[in-house]
Amino acid sequence: MSAPSPHAHHHHAPAQRANTWEGACFCGAVQVEVSGEPVAMGYCHCESCRAWSASPVNAFTLWKPENVRIARGADRIGSYSKTPRSTRKWCKSCGGHLFTEHPTWGVIDVYAATIPDFPYQAGVHVNYQETKLRMRDGLPKLRDYPKEMGGSGESLAE
Repeated sequence: MSAPSPHAHHHHAPAQRANTWEGACFCGAVQVEVSGEPVAMGYCHCESCRAWSASPVNAFTLWKPENVRIARGADRIGSYSKTPRSTRKWCKSCGGHLFTEHPTWGVIDVYAATIPDFPYQAGVHVNYQETKLRMRDGLPKLRDYPKEMGGSGESLAE
């Protein structure tokens, strides 16, 4: 009797490579791909993120630049920098938000909503002193940023 093939029971979605997730803007003209593991995931409560996202909080996934790829529509990406710390990117066709480059920290925030199939799991709240939406989820609430990112590292009560 022959042994079953080790590949017999593996089913892979054709568009989904291992540890690779795809996302897009609102109209789909710009496609973004992230691969590997994010550096960090969490919620940002700062005024800039709230204003940019038109929501009380931004769910972030931070990636090293080499783990983020524009798969389609690079020519349609618009860019805006309010401060040197952040360059926000969006689709010039639909206005849909894509990601924010943070050159100071060497990471790119691909908004969790942009990559809907990614298994997002927040680990921290940043800039919680600015919150407009208290979230009692048991996660650490940092006044600003972790010390290694130039913040105080100070925790606040939920």
